Amino acid sequence: MKNISFEFNGQQIGVEAPGDTPLLWVIREELRATGTKFGCGRGLCGSCTVHLNGQAVRSCVMPVSACHQQKVRTIEDLGEQQGHPVQKAWVKHSVPQCGYCQSGQVMQAASLLDNATTPMTESELVDGMSNNLCRCGTYHKIKDAVVEAAKNMGKLK
Repeated sequence: MKNISFEFNGQQIGVEAPGDTPLLWVIREELRATGTKFGCGRGLCGSCTVHLNGQAVRSCVMPVSACHQQKVRTIEDLGEQQGHPVQKAWVKHSVPQCGYCQSGQVMQAASLLDNATTPMTESELVDGMSNNLCRCGTYHKIKDAVVEAAKNMGKLK
């Protein structure tokens, strides 16, 4: 067991866990933030996407020890005050069907757009979202929402 401390959704915390415990299970079981979902357990589907120092990462394959003295952000904290532009676009375009993958999709899109240093093309946006899977197949709605958020954030060519 290790004492691992990190910033979680804006608050400094410490957890006792084996260092190789996936961050996903610490988030869900220890911290009770259940918006981050378990999908494949192999980092392939994106349902477990969170931000580590502002970058999208797959929490199901990220050992919690790698988060020591880092900043972790989940869907519960994204746009806490007024809603992130991606979240607003998601609502406007009625993206979710079953909703299971949506927190991972939103976190991936938010990281993609927040970290874009120059405006992106629609093709680049689609490529940036291509590793997140949606079993319901709402990719056209996801694309429309990401494009709208990019426009609203001044990140679309």
